[in-house]
Amino acid sequence: MSRHDVDLRAAIAMERQVLEPIIYAADLVIDTSRLGVHALRDLVKRRVAEPHEGRLSLTFESFGFKHGIPGDADFVFDARSLPNPYWEPALRGLTGRDAEVIRFLEGQTNVAALIADIVGFIRARIPEYLASNRGYLTVAVGCTGGQHRSVYIVEQLVARFAAEYPSAMARHTVLHQLGSN
Repeated sequence: MSRHDVDLRAAIAMERQVLEPIIYAADLVIDTSRLGVHALRDLVKRRVAEPHEGRLSLTFESFGFKHGIPGDADFVFDARSLPNPYWEPALRGLTGRDAEVIRFLEGQTNVAALIADIVGFIRARIPEYLASNRGYLTVAVGCTGGQHRSVYIVEQLVARFAAEYPSAMARHTVLHQLGSN
């Protein structure tokens, strides 16, 4: 089979196979398969162009499990067991950034408990990342569609870490695809 006989999917699979050893040696891997040019530019600027000695760049990313898990996540948390605003007709078309959805999720004690658990887990891991000279940590939170619960939780996580880690940022995979990010 010549290189001209390979379809795009096969070519991508071969490229991933060739690059796999490099990925395991890399300090930073950015999965660009779901990033637009502007989101990629912003991500590179925040994570590469402005490094800070001894500082950790935190990215909290929301996603929908039905679209796949982000390839660049260091930790992945699942919010699908939480009450889903999607099943409330008035909330279905909204996102985790809308006041009505925020009120709905703030009224659920298990949502606050999951956020507290994630905060505790990440705070306990940060010294390990800093000790191993890792400058970047990506935490992904997923729900079914990536529109409500995961978006809200990511916004809450950024708010809790931003004072200590000014480079903490939110990335909303599904909202970006919808043009809302």
